[in-house]
Amino acid sequence: MRIALGMAALAASLPALGAEATVPLLAVTPGAGGQVIGVPGASLPWLLLFPFLPALLLAFTAFTRIAVVLFLLRQGLGSSTAPPNLVLTGLAVLLTVFVMSPAIKSINAEAYQPFLAGTLDFNTAAVRAAEPLKAFMLRQTRAEDLDLFIGDDKSIDPAQVDSVPLAVLAPAFLTSELKTAFQIGFMVILPFLLIDLVVAAVLTALGVIMLPPQLVSLPLKLLLFVTVDGWHLLVGSLIGSF
Repeated sequence: MRIALGMAALAASLPALGAEATVPLLAVTPGAGGQVIGVPGASLPWLLLFPFLPALLLAFTAFTRIAVVLFLLRQGLGSSTAPPNLVLTGLAVLLTVFVMSPAIKSINAEAYQPFLAGTLDFNTAAVRAAEPLKAFMLRQTRAEDLDLFIGDDKSIDPAQVDSVPLAVLAPAFLTSELKTAFQIGFMVILPFLLIDLVVAAVLTALGVIMLPPQLVSLPLKLLLFVTVDGWHLLVGSLIGSF
């Protein structure tokens, strides 16, 4: 249900989709051989949107920045399988939940619980659920990225959360997150790049050209990362960046 409220928050800010929020996804009509189950044409956009729900929900959170940095770290270490994708994705999801916990608590208190109690209808709960999410996204979005999507629309005031539609804020937020993630990723992999260059230079000077430099540099990079308590520093920096 919380996922449904999150998607309803998106629909509330996208009138083209939000207008069909009450259309049933399936229609049962009588036929010659009995009842016929079909899909109403008005609900087709919602069905097409379903496969992209996880990507859309994660794109509105801190997941993008965290996941990109973690995968760049693995690339910098030179290990293609360790940590495995499942572990990195799980860590990214857990950190995302931790970072987004204030917004999640606000959505739960102001939208989800009143909706369960019957004091709010679905559309009103969706609008209220969108407010904390949009406030988080707006804090993390660069002004120049937001201006890129606002364009000449004078009705949008970046200082007012309510005036910024999610259709404008979402791509601006994702663009900012990718830029920030690559900036952090560069600082993370730079020491590993220096180790690769030093190891390659030493092996070339010794005439050991048949030995892949990665075989020597990988243990050194792992040793450096463990010595400085890299996971603690990286996770702390990621959380602090929000």
